[in-house]
Amino acid sequence: MVAMTGLEKFSHLEDKIYRAIEQFKVLKQEKEQLEKELASLKRELGAAYAEKDRLAVQIERLLGERDAIKLKIEAMLDALSLIEQETTQPMRR
Repeated sequence: MVAMTGLEKFSHLEDKIYRAIEQFKVLKQEKEQLEKELASLKRELGAAYAEKDRLAVQIERLLGERDAIKLKIEAMLDALSLIEQETTQPMRR
């Protein structure tokens, strides 16, 4: 094994430091990109929750309208049934 001189050791250490710095830069860029993506996803999630709430309100309104229409139809059918009964009763006499 060949012994390294002080200058060679220093050069080797310098290379390691520069590689570590480059790796740090890459990791920092990746972190910044991930933070941007996270912020974007949080905005999208907030919008999705708002849309969910809006749709829940709309569903409640539509269900209320459906129930009101159902009651009106049942009332009309009852009225038609009474009219039918009234028109068929005199014929039976």
